[in-house]
Amino acid sequence: MTLILNASDWDELHEQAPITCRDDLVLDDFEELTGVPELLGCGYSRAIALLPGVELSFSDFNVHQDFVAKVPVHDHPIQIGVFLSGVLYFDEVHPKLGGDRSYFSGSGISPTVAEIHRAGEHLIGVNIEIDPGVFKALVMEQPHQSEVLKPLFKGEDWKESFYPFVTPAIRAIAQRIWDAPYRGELKRLYLQAKVMELLVIYLDLIADKPKQTRVPGLKPEMIARLHQAKEILTRQLAHPPSLSALARQVGMSDRTLQRGFREVFGTTVFGYLHTLRMEQAEQLLRNRQMRVSEVAHAVGYSHLGHFTEAFKRRFGITPKQCQKGEKGTVMAQM
Repeated sequence: MTLILNASDWDELHEQAPITCRDDLVLDDFEELTGVPELLGCGYSRAIALLPGVELSFSDFNVHQDFVAKVPVHDHPIQIGVFLSGVLYFDEVHPKLGGDRSYFSGSGISPTVAEIHRAGEHLIGVNIEIDPGVFKALVMEQPHQSEVLKPLFKGEDWKESFYPFVTPAIRAIAQRIWDAPYRGELKRLYLQAKVMELLVIYLDLIADKPKQTRVPGLKPEMIARLHQAKEILTRQLAHPPSLSALARQVGMSDRTLQRGFREVFGTTVFGYLHTLRMEQAEQLLRNRQMRVSEVAHAVGYSHLGHFTEAFKRRFGITPKQCQKGEKGTVMAQM
């Protein structure tokens, strides 16, 4: 049976929650430790005030009971969340977080959210919250950055959220934050530096992120999920998920994914994947660093003949001709 908890239920359960943590966990005076309600699981959370308006917290939570925590509309800070273990699920507002998906949110008003916890998950995460006023004072003296940072300051409007992939750099920094090698004030200084380093990476990611065009009939969160699906295909070019698996990953039905993908990107899921594979193959062939068979494998073709046929249908020349430097012409769009 799944428990449904509102905000008051959550607060009441946490008042007497026991703290279950590692025997070797050593805290500094500036760290605050809280526990996990026995009804829900076991573990702990520890929080550090790194700077005025900058809070860092760690969570280590073994979930023993399926439950949904409903979070009401509230003012939201700038936030970064990276899970080193486990997956946290949501209703339609957010995609699932964890694995290769992290969270970066600007400030503003957060809508009602249902956090879905599933028994058996071991959630280990790093969370950073920054007061928007503090952050604005740090960065807004540089006018050329104002457009990049604009999504982070929504004031009384709905906040804007991003779901960047967890790159090796992001995971490494999050792990170093978790395993900080110092004690006392050196530890706080070290964590301040790592948090700022992580923040810079996320700011760079949203600076490069293309604007998500609004499409009549599609909600912003639905468009965000379609962009998420596109990113998954791009990252898993050689071994992409099936349509059904992709739809499950982004929290859609197969039909909604197919329809929405065409409306937002002007092509089908398969058409986008095919075009991406062919463009990548052409680039690899012209670099002349790989054999044709290796290029075929790199873009997801196990049969060389099928790859050659698809490439010729796309560019009007064979892969070998392309590798020799001959120019092709795009013959067909999928």
